[in-house]
Amino acid sequence: MKHRLSFLMVLLLAFVLFLAACSSDDTSAPESSDGEAEEEVEGTEGESTGDQTLVFARGGDSVSLDYASVTDGESSRVTKNIYETLIEFDRDSFEIGPGLAHDWEVDDSGLRFVFHLEEGVKFHDGTDFNAEAVKVNFERWADPEHKYAFLDEGYTYSVYGTQFGGYKGDEGHVIEEINVLGDYEIEFVLNQPLGSFLQNMGMSYFAITSPQAFEEHGSAINENPVGTGPFKFVSWSRDDSIILEKNEDYWKEGLPKLDRVIFQVIPDNSARLTALRSGQIDIMDGLNPDDVAQIEGDDSLQVFERTTNNIGYLGFHVDKEPFNDPVVRRAFNHAIDKEGLIAILYGGLAETAKNTIPPGYLGYNDAIDEYSYDPELAKELLAEAGIEDGFTFDLWTMPVARPYMPDPQRAAEAIQANLADVGITANIVTKEWATYLEETEQGKHDVFMLGWSGVNGDPDYFFSNLLHGDAIPGGNRSFYSNEEVNELLVQAKTEVDFDVRAELYEQVQELIHEDAPMVPLVHSIPTLAGSSNVKNYVPHPSTSETLDEVELEN
Repeated sequence: MKHRLSFLMVLLLAFVLFLAACSSDDTSAPESSDGEAEEEVEGTEGESTGDQTLVFARGGDSVSLDYASVTDGESSRVTKNIYETLIEFDRDSFEIGPGLAHDWEVDDSGLRFVFHLEEGVKFHDGTDFNAEAVKVNFERWADPEHKYAFLDEGYTYSVYGTQFGGYKGDEGHVIEEINVLGDYEIEFVLNQPLGSFLQNMGMSYFAITSPQAFEEHGSAINENPVGTGPFKFVSWSRDDSIILEKNEDYWKEGLPKLDRVIFQVIPDNSARLTALRSGQIDIMDGLNPDDVAQIEGDDSLQVFERTTNNIGYLGFHVDKEPFNDPVVRRAFNHAIDKEGLIAILYGGLAETAKNTIPPGYLGYNDAIDEYSYDPELAKELLAEAGIEDGFTFDLWTMPVARPYMPDPQRAAEAIQANLADVGITANIVTKEWATYLEETEQGKHDVFMLGWSGVNGDPDYFFSNLLHGDAIPGGNRSFYSNEEVNELLVQAKTEVDFDVRAELYEQVQELIHEDAPMVPLVHSIPTLAGSSNVKNYVPHPSTSETLDEVELEN
């Protein structure tokens, strides 16, 4: 196997770039990867500790560093450390607290929100953070005609559309006005209530970019991120590493504690663990559940667990035959052995899923009867659909481990075997991660494997992004659109009474269960591993956390 970039070279590159005060222009035309899985990272033990450089190894690269235009966790994992939002979540939950706004007020109607912003905060390019910068960012996402929207260059803001009811000019768009009341005071006026408005303001999708960076970099902003966060962007070597350095002018006193963060791509789970054991990296995600016990018995390592906050699922393109028939989709639900999948892949760190949202979320419908594993019933349903002799289709499979799917290839093979038992032939298809996301969004697949992790603690983020008709194209890669479901989701989104919202979501889950646009597979407990000298690392349920308080004990 070829090595893309040795660990020593990564640190050397970071040092050279730091001395030269390189800008992000150096990555405007990054070299492409050869696409081979990396088996090991070269280097010597202990190199990452002397100067407080943390190496975080992950299975796949970021798709874009323009956080609002993508939905993948590998992108937000990085941008969370470059950018900041008006409201921040607690380090281990979705409880909201101050961010770039130190305080806010909501009027009695629930339609007017005034945010009081931190003063003296600078973007990484030295320009001032202020109310006008907030207005520019939100108008960029809302207005397709905005000069910084870059829609002609392929940018889309599907999460903005689903979280705020559409875009400027759309009937359902809830943000009526954004008014700058002063340099550090901004007002959002809604045309109807939005139950999740404050939770939305803490989502990493809605962080604030320097307006000067839009002016300077234009549509290349995805490779030239400029925020107010604890770390500044240095370089991006595609499919290899992203390097960030300490923001010496960070507005929170004494932070960050690290000098540098390197997000290193090591596609294979076992290779990442080998790199961790040898001291070449400090934290790794995508830990195989089978490896948890041995790591817990190693004093030089530690295990981190995220709270269950996700869904791993198998999605159908419901406009393509035979998956346009809900009977066929129900047959798949009965054909797949979810308990067996958990036994093979999750080591007990998962539970079977029957709904789109995880247990514990507002409106979770526990009265739903989960589709049982019943191959004979699956065969009967296929016969009812007129395809008792089976058929062949392409099963698109993720190329990288995700929090909800630690080993996608093995999961696909297990599902393939289950389907073969009922006479269905699944051809496993794998593509590069960014291509996989792009082409499933475009609907080029038959059936696909994917998942979703909550980022604001609200059920609307799951339902509206995965199964509302307005999220096509976007997170709704099933191309599922049920008008009754759509209407109920809009009602739930704009309802402020929690009990009423819960009832609406319960109704939604009954309809989705009957339509079966996906096979809900698992809700997992994602695990990570780290060196024992990593201190103050708190994995967030959203899968993306700020590393400002993390430090390495020498």
